[in-house]
Amino acid sequence: MRLMTMCLTMCLAVAAHAAPDNVSMEAEATYKDVQMTLGSVPGFIKAYPQSSVAGAWEFFKRLQVSNETAIPPKYKELIGLAVSAQIPCTYCVYAHTEFAKANGATDEEIKHAVAEGSLTRLWSTYMNGLQQDEGAFKAELAKAVEAMKKMMAAPAPSTAQPAMAITDSKSAFADIERTFGVVPSFMRSLPDNLVAPAWKQMKAVEVSPGAIPHKYVSLISLAVASQIPCRYCVLADNEFSKLGGASDAETKEAVLMAAHTRHWSTYLNGIQYDQRKFQKEVDQIIAAAKKNAKPKA
Repeated sequence: MRLMTMCLTMCLAVAAHAAPDNVSMEAEATYKDVQMTLGSVPGFIKAYPQSSVAGAWEFFKRLQVSNETAIPPKYKELIGLAVSAQIPCTYCVYAHTEFAKANGATDEEIKHAVAEGSLTRLWSTYMNGLQQDEGAFKAELAKAVEAMKKMMAAPAPSTAQPAMAITDSKSAFADIERTFGVVPSFMRSLPDNLVAPAWKQMKAVEVSPGAIPHKYVSLISLAVASQIPCRYCVLADNEFSKLGGASDAETKEAVLMAAHTRHWSTYLNGIQYDQRKFQKEVDQIIAAAKKNAKPKA
């Protein structure tokens, strides 16, 4: 028995000494891959625990850095921006804004993404605060989805419908019903003087043609809603993104992008990573990407 105890103690001692070396080797291999991919090894990657940096980087690389994903890079970054803007996380706001621009996002697209994120927060707060009946919400949502499917399937009218003047709650409710086939309870519950401006804002950001296609607007809202979390908005945005043509792969990726953004926001804020250093590292990543993108002479 004593011999077995001695052997076990020796094995544990060897394992204890071997583990750091193995982790260090794995981390070193990870840093090399980061260097090859990003052109440098950012300090925030090196600050991550060595024991788990390999998995964290591989997830980061495959979801955010790779071009071989369901959602185009520009829209992935706009999703990350909308999520980080309402956390709020100044690290992630800077990174996703710069990465979105590097992938071709315009100022209007950036504003639209942030407006959608803030609007999702507005309605999530209101509906959760009022404890909106979920059964009634689902029933109204189903009616709206069916009405919109019929509208989408109907032949396009020879002449465009004239826009309704939205001046008060009555005209707003009429326009909502024309758009969705139903006036949701949460809209009817608003103070009368706020119905018209609330609908104008929702219609402009989410319904009318804007800088970002409807499918991606809904995916941005779904991503934000998923990490609030808001059950009402998740239900609605899942349906509306499908109406816009979003696939299951795109839906999953949008939600994962939200989770990924939350993950790094939590880490960077938790270790109080130097803000200026982080911004310089982001700038270095973008500079290296632009340099590599230039065709060689």
